Amino acid sequence: MSTAPLVVKLGGSALDDLSGPWWDDLAEHARRRPLLLVHGWSKPLKRLGGRHADPAAVLRDRYGNQSRWTTPEVIADIKTVSARLGADVLDRLERRGITARRLLGSDGIVAAGAGERWWWREKQLVELENLVGPITGVDPAPLGELRAGHAHLITPLARNAAGQEVNTDGDRAAAALAGAVGATTLVLVTDVPHLLVDDEPVTRIRADAAARFRDTKATGGMRKKLRAAGEALDRGVPSVVLGSGSVSDLLAARTGTVVVPEAAARSAA
Repeated sequence: MSTAPLVVKLGGSALDDLSGPWWDDLAEHARRRPLLLVHGWSKPLKRLGGRHADPAAVLRDRYGNQSRWTTPEVIADIKTVSARLGADVLDRLERRGITARRLLGSDGIVAAGAGERWWWREKQLVELENLVGPITGVDPAPLGELRAGHAHLITPLARNAAGQEVNTDGDRAAAALAGAVGATTLVLVTDVPHLLVDDEPVTRIRADAAARFRDTKATGGMRKKLRAAGEALDRGVPSVVLGSGSVSDLLAARTGTVVVPEAAARSAA
């Protein structure tokens, strides 16, 4: 039985569809090993309406990457919906005998670099203050003891060098955390069962092939998930699995897509 932490990213668009048996299965894993959960907030934030439902709230940078336009008010809204979401997740775990604690990544766990300043607006590149930033490091010390029977739920905010609290990508935050705590697998729970390449489901893919697909054909959320998968592998995580289904089914490759390093793919050939 592995005692290495299990890191699971709960997609914001997938949370509503996770049934009681799904949580029962997750709790079984948490009884046997430390559990770190990272959550998204896309759907809860859209439900607030107003600026979050406006398509203009999502920006695209000069490299084609998407990001939510994040102001101090948006950070406050993220914290509001995350607190509600976190209370629900912790309650689900605690009713199944798993103690749990919620932390903000910006409370000394996740560090971010300077964010992109040039964004497309009305078919023009303009300079905008956007409180987002790429992850530059993770310090797992604030998590305290990692033990079986206990879970940590991380809200993926970060702190930049100027001390600002910034938005950062949840999938990539999960990848950085997985590398920092020595996880053997990163599980990215989504609302789709597999990665589709040329409209065909893929159950296993090498990191180099995943990167090529990411940079040429992948869009939106899947592009970010594939980038996170590559970053987790680069940080020493042996494998990444993404898809819908129970954690047990994803770990056993009964569903989902497993992304493996090139060396692992060659040795298995």
